[in-house]
Amino acid sequence: MKKFGTAHWAGDLQTGKGQVSTESTVLDNTPYGFNTRFEDEPGSNPEELVGAAHAACYSMALSMILGQHDATADAIDTKATVSLEKDGDGFSVTKVHLEVKASVPGLDEAKFMEAANAAKEGCPISKLYKGGTAEITMDAALV
Repeated sequence: MKKFGTAHWAGDLQTGKGQVSTESTVLDNTPYGFNTRFEDEPGSNPEELVGAAHAACYSMALSMILGQHDATADAIDTKATVSLEKDGDGFSVTKVHLEVKASVPGLDEAKFMEAANAAKEGCPISKLYKGGTAEITMDAALV
């Protein structure tokens, strides 16, 4: 399987403007720029897109692992906060923190945490960070 996203950029870093799109057109020429990344202007930025991708991937991985233990979630809500920090002359993603709340009838806390940690390690987006500089942390709660 291959999926794609596209980006267009015009201009210099601080005053230039860009648009980001996805193959599905869920994002279709969505604006992004220096002001949407480093200031409080409306629009998107790479870090929130990575966060959304990680949250979605994690939630699906957790659902799969729960299913392997004959459990089905009524709900899994995941927030992935991506930290972008100054790194020498540039910037690096240094951390991703997952906040997970799940309602899984009949599952005890220990089995939930085992599944939650397995999903954190095994989801394909988490694997993108292995060997890199980003640390992935998590707070998970069975509700």
